[in-house]
Amino acid sequence: MTDQEIIALYFKRSESAIEETERKYGSYCHYIAMNILYNDEDSKECVNDTWLNTWNAIPPAKPSILKTFIGKITRNLALNLYEKQNAKKRGKSETSYVLDELSECLADEKVSQPEAVAERLTLTECINQFLEKQPTDARKIFVRRYWYVASVNEIAAEYGFSESKVKMTLSRMRTALKNELEQAGICI
Repeated sequence: MTDQEIIALYFKRSESAIEETERKYGSYCHYIAMNILYNDEDSKECVNDTWLNTWNAIPPAKPSILKTFIGKITRNLALNLYEKQNAKKRGKSETSYVLDELSECLADEKVSQPEAVAERLTLTECINQFLEKQPTDARKIFVRRYWYVASVNEIAAEYGFSESKVKMTLSRMRTALKNELEQAGICI
């Protein structure tokens, strides 16, 4: 079933929309949640919450790319659960390392603050423009690390690079991103 057909089922409020979404993107969403939470039970719960949130979001939303839309929902749910579970203690999971790495070039800002919406939109736009300028391999490494929370050795194995090349690419990209954000006048 195509994404547009699945979205049409949501607009008809047909429960088969959830079944079709789960059949097509269940393992994709589980992969995203597992990379953040490192717990199968929590990941399954997160994926189940994804279906409910997708049901509540469509309509009125009509995503142009369903996979990205539900992937973002899963990722946000998993990050929220991770933050809740680690509020008092800082774990040594890959998620902790990724968040620490990104803190080098991004301001620590609460997403729930309404007055920060414009700055978040500007930040998103700047990051997207930054990534568009990067070589394909560097962009893939960056997205795998900071969107999918993949480990350095997993990225190296997937693309046939050495771990040191992946680490160096990420380090250079974080520095370049920080410089670009500073030039755009975004608080760091």
